[in-house]
Amino acid sequence: MAAAEKRIVLVAGRPSHPPGMHEFRAGCLLLQKCLQGTPGVSTIVYSNGWPQSAEAFAGADAVVIYADGGAGHPAIQGDHKKVLAELASKGVGIGFMHYGVEIPSTNGGPEFLEWVGGFYEHQFSVNPMWSPKFEKFTDHPITSGVKPFTNQDEWYFNLHFRDDRKGITPILVATPSDKVRKGPYVYPQGPYEHIIKAGGREETMMWAYERPDGGRGFGFTGGHTHAHWGNENQRKVVLNALLWLAKADVPSQGVSSTVSPEEFKENLDPKGKKK
Repeated sequence: MAAAEKRIVLVAGRPSHPPGMHEFRAGCLLLQKCLQGTPGVSTIVYSNGWPQSAEAFAGADAVVIYADGGAGHPAIQGDHKKVLAELASKGVGIGFMHYGVEIPSTNGGPEFLEWVGGFYEHQFSVNPMWSPKFEKFTDHPITSGVKPFTNQDEWYFNLHFRDDRKGITPILVATPSDKVRKGPYVYPQGPYEHIIKAGGREETMMWAYERPDGGRGFGFTGGHTHAHWGNENQRKVVLNALLWLAKADVPSQGVSSTVSPEEFKENLDPKGKKK
């Protein structure tokens, strides 16, 4: 008997930031396109925030939110925390990308620690624009076929992880220079003394989490700049993560994909354009 098809649901947040940044819809549709043809996997994208359909998450094996976070995070509006908690309790994988990893520490923070093992905490974590060099990778399905890469983006670090770190596997790690640690950060500009004091320490920009109940989670802090989805290795590590999150098989050399320059111009939000 063939295994049941794995269903991945991507929730793309509403438009924000200038053109080419926080292109949640275009990014999710691009990832969906890259997974087309993957045996045993289907991917659906809901645009412009939390899906209106009550059946949006029916049969989902993984749910990933790529959206603005903080107090306006889709996960903490209305009854959405309850919905995600119920999905997690059924073993559904939960993931968050870029600003989506930031959540108030007292509203959603405890749930993020349960679902994905960590989150971006305001004035504890930082968000400078910098170029981490991802040069070494732990042995994990998400890193399959991923080669060293770098790009300048708003890569968050000093994240708030579970105290015991149990179940957490760092996926993308790099060491910020002292100059990066001293800021400025995007917001608030900083610098923060606790960030400077940690000079020379490796930081985690992407992680995987295996929950005690058998479910999975991940956080990816890159993805601010849409053009960086053109980096084959950034794309691959996230595509691998989507499959892993849904408990689908990750190819031994990772998910292969190609994207043309024209495809990067597709589905961009009409920011600043007159209607």
